[in-house]
Amino acid sequence: MNQPLAYIDPQAKIARNVVIEPFSTIHKNVTIEEGTWIGPNVTIFEGAHIGKNVKIYPGASISSVPQDLKYKGEDTETYIGDNTVIREYVTISRGTDDRYKTVVGSNCLLMAYVHVAHDCIIGDNCIIANAVQIAG
Repeated sequence: MNQPLAYIDPQAKIARNVVIEPFSTIHKNVTIEEGTWIGPNVTIFEGAHIGKNVKIYPGASISSVPQDLKYKGEDTETYIGDNTVIREYVTISRGTDDRYKTVVGSNCLLMAYVHVAHDCIIGDNCIIANAVQIAG
């Protein structure tokens, strides 16, 4: 169920049973799979693929433009695996022309204020503690 106060680009691909809370923004070229919950004030930028049963808490920013001067606007992606929990104010940047993607595996927990930079690959079943910064 999507709240009327959320913005969802018409080109985004959202499964039927995804919940998107108020004041969240979902850009074009985003896929969100079944059973996922997007909390309030979440921004999901272009190139994001969010798996099944993911929970994204308020203030998170997913698939943002990399903080890397070599990034020139190329099409890159961010993958979030199934059953992953992304807590408050986590930031995950999409890839650059180095790998063209940033990946967070399945069954992960990213605690509040974690930053995952461009081109990082995090495997399955990982727990990243509060405020950890992973460089690209």
